[in-house]
Amino acid sequence: MSVEKTLCDGILHVTILNPPVNALSREERAGILEAMAATEAPGVQAVIIQGANDTFIAGADIREFGKEPEPPHLPEVIDAIERCSRPVIAAIGGQALGGGLEIALGCHYRIATPGARLGLPEVTLGIVPGAGGTQRLPRLIDPIAAAAMVSSGKPVTAAKALASGLVDRIAQEGDLIAEAVQFAREVAQADLAPRRLSGRNIADPAAHAEAFERLAASTRRQARGAQAPIAALELVKLAVTMPFTEGTARERETFLRLRAGNEAKALRHIFFAERAAAKPPADIGEASARAVSRIGVIGAGTMGTGIAMSFADGGFPVTIVETTMEALAKGTERIAQGYQSSIEKGRISQSVAAERIALVHGTTDYDDLSECDLIVEAAFEAMDVKRDIFHRLDAVARRGAILATNTSYLDLDEIAAFTSRPGDVVGMHYFSPANVMRLLEIVRGRETAPDVIVTALRVAKRTAKVPVVAGVCNGFIGNRMLKAYVRETGLLLLEGATPEQVDTALTRFGMAMGPFAVADLSGIDIGYKARKAMAPGSYEPMGTMVYDRLAEAGHLGRKTGNGFYRYEDGKAAGINPEVPSIIAAARREAGIAQRQIDDTEIIDRCMFALANEGGFILEEGIAAASGDIDVVYVNGYGFPRHRGGPMFHAEQYGLEAVRDRIAQFAAGPFGKWWRLSPFIGGNGAQTALAM
Repeated sequence: MSVEKTLCDGILHVTILNPPVNALSREERAGILEAMAATEAPGVQAVIIQGANDTFIAGADIREFGKEPEPPHLPEVIDAIERCSRPVIAAIGGQALGGGLEIALGCHYRIATPGARLGLPEVTLGIVPGAGGTQRLPRLIDPIAAAAMVSSGKPVTAAKALASGLVDRIAQEGDLIAEAVQFAREVAQADLAPRRLSGRNIADPAAHAEAFERLAASTRRQARGAQAPIAALELVKLAVTMPFTEGTARERETFLRLRAGNEAKALRHIFFAERAAAKPPADIGEASARAVSRIGVIGAGTMGTGIAMSFADGGFPVTIVETTMEALAKGTERIAQGYQSSIEKGRISQSVAAERIALVHGTTDYDDLSECDLIVEAAFEAMDVKRDIFHRLDAVARRGAILATNTSYLDLDEIAAFTSRPGDVVGMHYFSPANVMRLLEIVRGRETAPDVIVTALRVAKRTAKVPVVAGVCNGFIGNRMLKAYVRETGLLLLEGATPEQVDTALTRFGMAMGPFAVADLSGIDIGYKARKAMAPGSYEPMGTMVYDRLAEAGHLGRKTGNGFYRYEDGKAAGINPEVPSIIAAARREAGIAQRQIDDTEIIDRCMFALANEGGFILEEGIAAASGDIDVVYVNGYGFPRHRGGPMFHAEQYGLEAVRDRIAQFAAGPFGKWWRLSPFIGGNGAQTALAM
């Protein structure tokens, strides 16, 4: 049985036994329902619902994701819990998430361990709670706090749950079940009527109207076009004015509708794609990870310090190397400022920040890296710089140490050849800011040892990164595809679109930022310098003409106060007034006639350029699966998660329809860049020019 019933001194213990996180499958639902029928037996004074393995219930069983679950359904189970005539206490250890928290809300009382986390994260899968969560939670805690929890999907700590009234007590003595038993006895002896949330009404509904509107505006901005967060908030609003039975009926209807929609399909896709990407490649075999206890980082610039912070956040001691004490001092100050910012935002405490800062040791002596197990180079992106660094690392690093480069596009095999141990060399391409961005491209060279890949994946997990293994080519997965995206944005300007139109269309689609706002943020000169090192014919010069003219005029983006946009006090303040004339001059030079371009064309050209280039990446084995490409773009390039990634988006659009659109683009002045990849429907005989 996955649910165990034990009667002990008048307390019926109902224990969920579905390791590792006691997810609710049909068997658990049936077991809880059967246990509730036993609560009316003589001798039962109170009921405790608890989970095995120091956790409560972490939500639905992932094996049922996207499927019609078999009865009994969760609302029926929770209704049975709530109707119980004996007091029912949820003993919450570890996690009470999704259906797990809905079970707890159906109980009459809740006690949690200090480290417990409670939440309704359904919106992260494109759905809403479907078993009363949106209706019971606002009847227990402040409705606005409930709406914020449900619409964001973010869990709360036990301390916050206690302060809000979500839990009644925190177990302080370290034995959750013993304290839950004591709590149950107190409740039973007091002979209190069970507290059933379905019977509560919310006082003064009108008092919450203004706060709901403010939260709705914020939620819409953060949702970036996703439906589920808005639907979840609206359901909580219904709980304020609508009877419970009507609210739960509306909730169930919304849950079933969203579960069958494209948004939920996309979010399930990316959920499973991330899990698959974190596993070693199929040809790795049974390789074991190498032991890693101390990290080295070369470079104390923005990227190097971010990488060092990421490792410190994972509990690793870090030795960071710079060429001068002055550069090192700037780097350590940058780390201190980064942690201070986290303190001010309430993300970590002062003591945690101090512990992490203490893990980072600065030096100018490469010999201090001799005991490191993994060394990540994050220096200037030039092959001669990489050569010098890896020669030095080869001399000082211990045998068996992993030597990683953070290069974003250089040839990993060439870098590995600078050492006498190419099997120990791997790419670990972080995204800026490295301590915040979740994506980590793990680049596998021709001779990279299998256990090095396994180790990099394990380190990624410990440092809370989302890893994707990529092969060697210029730009790997993400930046290689980015060239196709940037190409189309630049050509759209020449053909008649404006920077504001392109940025607005793509942010409405759901991109975190428009491409021209991104260029301004990162620095227009970054791409300009990279293109200077690229071979002629490897990119479309007209596609980057406007970018290049801006760079040559010194309009580099935020850092100079002018790029595609102008900036005042660090904030965008309209289009750079020189941009229209720069675009017009570039258009004349390119001989392109200006025309009207609509938002649909902007979105389709940019998205299908990504997907088509991704198809060539798949054909060449640079990525093992289309889901890997989607993981890269969702976690590293601001692609809307609720659309599943560029490859999934193309499939949902319909590959035949994508081919038709590409045929239209191929008939234009830059049709040579629209050769079909096998993924879209080409024969794969020709390699994309945009490699």
